[in-house]
Amino acid sequence: MPIPGYYIPERVDTITKGSSITYDTVFHKVRDFEMTNQLGQKVSLKDMEGKVLLIDFFFTSCPGICPTLTKNLRKIQSAYLKNDTLLQILSFSVDPVRDSVEKLRKYAYDYQVNPDNWWLLTGDKKEIYDLARHEFFVSVTEGDGGPDDFVHTEKLVLIDKNRNIRGYYNGLDSNAIKQCASDIATLYLAKDRHRPGFMQFLKKLFSGG
Repeated sequence: MPIPGYYIPERVDTITKGSSITYDTVFHKVRDFEMTNQLGQKVSLKDMEGKVLLIDFFFTSCPGICPTLTKNLRKIQSAYLKNDTLLQILSFSVDPVRDSVEKLRKYAYDYQVNPDNWWLLTGDKKEIYDLARHEFFVSVTEGDGGPDDFVHTEKLVLIDKNRNIRGYYNGLDSNAIKQCASDIATLYLAKDRHRPGFMQFLKKLFSGG
């Protein structure tokens, strides 16, 4: 099972040794941030060290793609709930002015979101939109995060334990969701694929057991 490749190189360094030239690609590393989750807790990347992250962007009053996106994310959460130290799902509200902690908590209740490894996040709009555009790269448009600025996407972003982007998935597509679930396991267990129980873990995960 191949490990998902890296995305978004920051730069490529050229290293000359004698007559040979090598290239060292430095990949984008997501910066830290601070948001408030549906429990009213201030959280940051430091609270998720050692975890694979799955990112999406939504808003609670969304009548279109968000309900399907959230239901598909719940399928992934269900697969990993017993291993809640492995995966953290982060859903950033793109309408944080209206999406208060209370609204996020109600949305989480309505969609049976378990806070053990899934946080719905609100915070400063400019900060969220900067993360969406310049850290997670889910929007090709530019904006200032002002009242008329809006980002809406069906993309899920997979981040490895080193905070590198390792995959993008269509959160509305069932096959993409299965692939995403598979890639999460592959990333987390990449160094331990030969340990006893690795293949049994994957079989159980993808059989819904």
